[in-house]
Parts: sequence; structure tokens; C-alpha cells
Amino acid sequence: MTRLSINLNKVALIRNARGGNLPNLEQVAIDCEKFGAQGITVHPRPDERHITFADIPKLKALVTTEFNIEGNPTPHFINLVLKNKPHQCTLVPDDPNQLTSDHGWNTIENESFLTEIIAELKEVGIRTSLFVDPEGKMVEGAKKVGADRIELYTGNYASNYINNKYSAVKPFTEAAKVANDIGIGINAGHDLNLNNLEFFQKNVSNLLEVSIGQAFVSDALYFGLYNTVQLYLRELK
Repeated sequence: MTRLSINLNKVALIRNARGGNLPNLEQVAIDCEKFGAQGITVHPRPDERHITFADIPKLKALVTTEFNIEGNPTPHFINLVLKNKPHQCTLVPDDPNQLTSDHGWNTIENESFLTEIIAELKEVGIRTSLFVDPEGKMVEGAKKVGADRIELYTGNYASNYINNKYSAVKPFTEAAKVANDIGIGINAGHDLNLNNLEFFQKNVSNLLEVSIGQAFVSDALYFGLYNTVQLYLRELK
């Protein structure tokens, strides 16, 4: 079964809109795990518009499944990760002012930089994942720089799913074949939801983990937190 990791960024965004601690981010993390989620993901950005740097050690202390910190590997971010030692660190090529992640690494052009960063993380036992587009050469590049996994950026799949789900998923099926052939693990995330998740999972061989945030929080407004976790778990079975 593909593991479900809940991204809590949008929960933190709602909290930050009014200050204080409502909704309680830590309690949401605890409850997501209690209801069946197999991981918690956070993506702290430099402006701290949702997850703040102060949230990280608090979540690290209470998450009992898998704690995944993702973000742009600036010196500040890497220091934060090394200090808190999550189970997994997902490196994302975000611009500081970027609204949301919208592309993967060029693992060929950034080979030297990524090799150095990944070696530093793995030295202290942190599993590393690289956010990549579904291109065979980028997957191969991720393996070359030492990443344990890739996280396939699924924004294009989600936007094209409505028009033709078969053509939308094809690049991901092919990228997964490359990943499986060379022995690098596969994660995926971005705009996956209750409509497109099951089809994606069935067509991407050996998908280990999906990270879902925006859609999950939106669905929870209607279905409640417990029910939403169950609905996503059902799509992955």
C-alpha cells in the first residue's frame, strides 16, 4: 500500500491568519496519525506564511510515524533540517517568492550542488528525496547525485487529468519504470486529490508515498478530519 503523508501547510496558514493557535497544528498532526495517516509533511518557506520555523521542533517531538520536511535547500533550511533530523527531507527548487511548487530539479545542471547537500543530509541518517518532473534523465540524475527517492511533481498530471487521464499519467508511468530499473524509490505530490489519486497510484508502479495538503484540507472542511483520512486511505488501497 502507498503511504499517505498529510501536508499541514494549509492548516498552519489558517492559524496564522488570526494569530494564536486555532486550529491547533500539533493536535491536527496527532489526530491525522491517530486516524491512520502514515506520515506528516511540512514545507517551511522563508516568509513563514504557513509553517513557521518554530513549528518544526514541536512537530518533530510528537510525530510518531514519518516526519518529512521539504523545501529549498538554503543554508537556513539545511541548518533547520540538520538540527531536527526528520525521517525524510525532500529538496524542492522553490524561489523564495513562489506561491507554490511548480517544477522539479534539473538534476543534471545542479549535479554538484545536489551531491554536496544530499551527502550532508545522509551523513546524519536523513533519507533524501528530490522533487523532479517525470523525465527519465532527471530521474537518472537524481540517482547519480545520491538521492534515496524522487518525488514526482504531479501538477501537470492533475491539470491534464480531466481532458485525458491516460495521456496525463503516461509520463509518470514511464518515469516510474526508469526509477524502478535503476533502484530509486518513488514518492509523488502536488494537486493529487480524491478524483485523480486512485488512477495515478494504479499506473505508477511501486509508488511508496504521496504527500497531500491543499486538497486534503479542503475536503476536511466538508467531510471532517477523520472521514477525510479514511477517504484518502481508501483511494490508495
